[in-house]
Amino acid sequence: MCPRGARLLSGRGGLLEPSKTVAHCLLIEADGELVLVDTGFGLGDCSNPKRLGQPFRALVRPICDEGESAIRQIEALGYDPGDVRHIVATHLDLDHAGGIGDFPDAQIHVFAAELAVAKSPPLLERTRYVSAQWGEQPIWVEHGVGGDSWFGFESIRLLPGMDAEIAMIPLPGHTAGHCGVAINTPDGWLLHCGDAFFFAGEIETPKRCPPGLSFFQTLNQHDGKARHRNQERLRELQRVHGDEVELLCSHDAQMLHELEEVKR
Repeated sequence: MCPRGARLLSGRGGLLEPSKTVAHCLLIEADGELVLVDTGFGLGDCSNPKRLGQPFRALVRPICDEGESAIRQIEALGYDPGDVRHIVATHLDLDHAGGIGDFPDAQIHVFAAELAVAKSPPLLERTRYVSAQWGEQPIWVEHGVGGDSWFGFESIRLLPGMDAEIAMIPLPGHTAGHCGVAINTPDGWLLHCGDAFFFAGEIETPKRCPPGLSFFQTLNQHDGKARHRNQERLRELQRVHGDEVELLCSHDAQMLHELEEVKR
């Protein structure tokens, strides 16, 4: 996505220069199956960008490249997209759920509060959800808030029969049922925070965020108090457990680049 206003959105570049915003998804391999965390834009968005809506396309300026869709990237890695048996959605905004319909046999794990609003959104939130992205008969698996604890956060353990340890972490605020997804890796815990924050500086102490990005988050929040409270909790997690947990968000292109360099 290439919205204009690089200096206001990333802190670098000119006022009218395009910035780069990514949709950071994760692919997890476990027991011969694949688990996808978010899907970004899908094949249907690439073939028919109009379904994303004119306001979104004008503001965010997405480049709908089929080669960057989750299904095509999975194929490029040498995997069979049919082995994607589970999709864990941080939330169902149109830039996160666009590829759900590309995996019709996958179970989609989502918080019940998120699905309820996505299926029947209030007037001010109707443009953020595009049900056509979900396919004809999505296999929803709804979750409530669990009783487990993960570094002081409530959590819901997913897929206990697999050899991958994955948990949904409630982080409401950006949307009604927004969540993070925690994965236990050989290098420690990885927490995909979705849109709980947009910029790496937001989990630093003191917090820093370009003004345009701060305004954009406020404009799109479902519950501002909950969003700010969860950001503070994430900053505390970073301060206290930064050597045990690596945090990432969906849209910071520099954060994605740095993580890719580390993994290489």
